[in-house]
Amino acid sequence: MVQKHRYRWLSRTLCLAIGGMLAAGNLWAQSAPLTLKQAFESAWSRQPEAQSLAERREAAEARRQSADSWTVEPPALEVSAKTDQLNKNQGSREYVAGIALPLWLPGERSRTGALADAESRATTSRALAAQLRTAATVREAWWSWQRARIEKGLAQERLNGARQLASDVTRRVKAGDLARSDQHQADGAAATAEVALAEANTALATATQQLRALIGMAPGSQGADVHTAGEPAPAVPADFAALDTSHPAVIELLNRAEVARRGAELADVQTRANPELMLATTRDRGLFGDPYQQTVTVGIRFPFGSESRNRAKAGLARAEAIEAEGQLRLERVRLIADLEAARVRVESAQQQLTAADKRAQLARESRGFFEKSFRLGESDLPTRLRIELEAAEGERQAARARIDLAAAISLLRQTLGLLPE
Repeated sequence: MVQKHRYRWLSRTLCLAIGGMLAAGNLWAQSAPLTLKQAFESAWSRQPEAQSLAERREAAEARRQSADSWTVEPPALEVSAKTDQLNKNQGSREYVAGIALPLWLPGERSRTGALADAESRATTSRALAAQLRTAATVREAWWSWQRARIEKGLAQERLNGARQLASDVTRRVKAGDLARSDQHQADGAAATAEVALAEANTALATATQQLRALIGMAPGSQGADVHTAGEPAPAVPADFAALDTSHPAVIELLNRAEVARRGAELADVQTRANPELMLATTRDRGLFGDPYQQTVTVGIRFPFGSESRNRAKAGLARAEAIEAEGQLRLERVRLIADLEAARVRVESAQQQLTAADKRAQLARESRGFFEKSFRLGESDLPTRLRIELEAAEGERQAARARIDLAAAISLLRQTLGLLPE
């Protein structure tokens, strides 16, 4: 009874501990900022390539183990019995038990092992290339969503400012300081801001759904904050030849070409079916009363070759190798061009951000000047509305420039084959 109570207490304690861990995990998920890296990891876990990766690696390991075996296929057991019991019934009996061992062709085992190693490397590089493709999609959706969030926030601020200005104009119209036409202009500016906010909400909803389809949850849901900082700027290599050893897309094509070459080399030695070594023992007698005799049989079976049977397999493997090598050359050229374009885009985005920040600062200062002069009656409403519009456009341009710079750096990292950080 004491032991039963002890187990019950341990079970209750374990359940409480697990419940506390889950609660803490949910609390962290709700309070921790969502980052681009977390969005990528969530999207990658939903990809078919990620879900099948473990099975592919297990299959590659099984092929490697098969290449290390002493026989090309598992041995076959043969058992037979012969008797004259159904016709003469003179006591003739024969029992045979043997085993057939499929043998490797000359050079087949080493080339099969080389092919298995190449396929194992290709499995890993294929997963890395799939991760990079997923990262490209997530990065594009992420920064589109960030732009939509910025646009919505700026549109909301513009609407708040327009409503505040319209309220001030209404008060001054009632006091006789401004005409009714000024009221219409202020209300029209507020209505324009409402339209802009509605458009921004639509764009944000669209971008949110696109990102949600990738990562499996609505970003910013459940009260979670969003990490708006960009990725660290990467170091651009002076020699693009280094991409051959680091870029997942290049490595994938290199490994594909290697698999095709190894497959062609294997097909060159597989000119016929595999020979078989046969070992058998026979126990027989001729008539009733004769003693059983024991014999041993050793034999080997050599199948004839068939050139047409293996020519198609070897030709297909060579064609795949040529295709992969051709794609590799084109991919190298494309990567160099994309890398140069991404580098120039980052430099241009940095210049645009500097100019946009300067414009936004000047627009804010001008708005402060004209806001004060408008309250003092030294400037008219159309001028005030124009200055407000310029200030809002300056803030919008500066905010977009910051997002564009972060997106350009992210694109440069994508071109270099780096995953989100």
